[in-house]
Amino acid sequence: MAAGKNAGGSSTADNYIFEYYGEIMAGRVRVGKNIKKIYKILTDGIKSGVYIYKDKKAKKAIRFIENFCHHSEGRSDLLKLELWQKAIVSAIFGIIDPATGYRQFREVFLLVARKNGKTLFAAAIMAYMAYIDGEYGAKLYCLAPKLDQADLCFDAFYQIVQSEEELDRITKKRRSDIYIKEFNTTIKKIAFNSKKSDGFNPHFVLNDEMEAWNGDQGLKQYEVMTSAIGSRRQPVILSTSTAGYINDGVFDELIRRSSAFLKGHSEEKRLLPFLYTVDDPELWDTREELEKSNPNLDISVSWEFYKEQIAIARASLPKKAEFLTKYCNIKQNSAVAWLEFADVEKAVGKDEHGDPVRLSLEDFRGCYCVGGIDLSRTTDLTAACIIIERDGINYIFCNFYMPAERYKIAINEENRPYNIFVEKGFLHLSGEHVVDYKDVHKWFLDLVKVYKILPLKVGYDRYMADYLIQEMREDGFHMDDVYQGTNLTPVLHNFEGDLKDGRYNIGDNALLQSHLLNVAVDINLNDSRMKPVKIEKREHIDGAAAVFDALAVKMKYHDEVGKQLKNEHKPA
Repeated sequence: MAAGKNAGGSSTADNYIFEYYGEIMAGRVRVGKNIKKIYKILTDGIKSGVYIYKDKKAKKAIRFIENFCHHSEGRSDLLKLELWQKAIVSAIFGIIDPATGYRQFREVFLLVARKNGKTLFAAAIMAYMAYIDGEYGAKLYCLAPKLDQADLCFDAFYQIVQSEEELDRITKKRRSDIYIKEFNTTIKKIAFNSKKSDGFNPHFVLNDEMEAWNGDQGLKQYEVMTSAIGSRRQPVILSTSTAGYINDGVFDELIRRSSAFLKGHSEEKRLLPFLYTVDDPELWDTREELEKSNPNLDISVSWEFYKEQIAIARASLPKKAEFLTKYCNIKQNSAVAWLEFADVEKAVGKDEHGDPVRLSLEDFRGCYCVGGIDLSRTTDLTAACIIIERDGINYIFCNFYMPAERYKIAINEENRPYNIFVEKGFLHLSGEHVVDYKDVHKWFLDLVKVYKILPLKVGYDRYMADYLIQEMREDGFHMDDVYQGTNLTPVLHNFEGDLKDGRYNIGDNALLQSHLLNVAVDINLNDSRMKPVKIEKREHIDGAAAVFDALAVKMKYHDEVGKQLKNEHKPA
């Protein structure tokens, strides 16, 4: 074999795969270990003859994309591929299987951070497959769990068509698909569980945002498509994604397969993974590391944008988890630890010697407040709290209630000093086998009758004990049910920020402190909204839930009672 040529006779000198790998190895382009591995595999394979490289085929695809595919958001000029994108296109369309003469790779997995132009890039590849690839009667699909998700890449494709007169002239948009009569080609968006799932015969499938494909359903749909391409000569399934939160889904399966292939532990020949991830999560906030997951940094996404996002992420664990997931491509669990220990510790009231100090209701006689009740299960732990704001500080009083029989078991089973919490007055034994909610009711009555502390609004979860809520309403308390879901997102954000700013005081209530530290947040992948959950199944967060109930009604009725709740004219 002549120097500078592969077994198929194409020169390696004028080859974007080799050019990109050369820039990487020279240190002029910074990528992670997984990208280095795939380009070493490709360049070694081309040089050794494992693969045949046809530069003409690669350049044909690149020329089409740069001469016919337009931007469609914020600008309308032609797409100019970056070197990393040219290398990917070259690998997909230029690397040939010596045994068949057709394309080597059928499954392409592109993992790249948000805002790196992956949807437009994928739509441009789809356009080439539809108009130039030469497959008569081709069927192309944009696939996602829901039609509105599939519509994102479908619309990006159609925007490309509409922006180029030559393409638009031979293309017809129909009710359910796009049709190219000259090639008898259809492009369609589909969602999971299609009624015709057995009738697919795809030439190209674009699977967008794979991280959002739920478990077994996503795996089955992916399998439907991979098994349906067998009758095509050189089909392509292109899956694009950032990292996500869903466990045991098709994303995890593709990562597992990709990792095995990159490490040389797999016999796979048709999978082509491009995994743009950071190598060291500890350096998540450095430009050097972020360049590895963001090949379009300072092109489609600016470093200034990242500096702003980093500042936000440094101040919030949920935001940091989201940043690691979407911009570093480090997969996270959906439930992530929420509050920093130091921030919760800051809320513990202490004297001049640094010793915890008990809050006294007597010191807040005559104040207005909001209340919260987490009813939980009658056989376990129930929490009730009030929050009194004065001089910009929110003081939290929280009582806990547990049945006597449960207490006997829990003190050993849960390895918690419940006996000490009883001695200190934070935990009250209530009822024998179930919590007697009259004890909760009595505490609120005593607040009013003994201390003249008036709860203007009381939030409660809607789990059970309707009779308690009815009795409290009959005694004049304004009760408001709080759904403990993602609607609490603004409450959680405000609480976290105020906690960091030292605007909470829980006294020496170590039981409430532990409940706050047991809270994790479950982050919705699509909108970043979050809800409180237990960090571990057996842990308690009842006290924290009662606090969130109180804060929810405080936020909801701010315009009505916010001024009174400041207690500005109450003596300190």
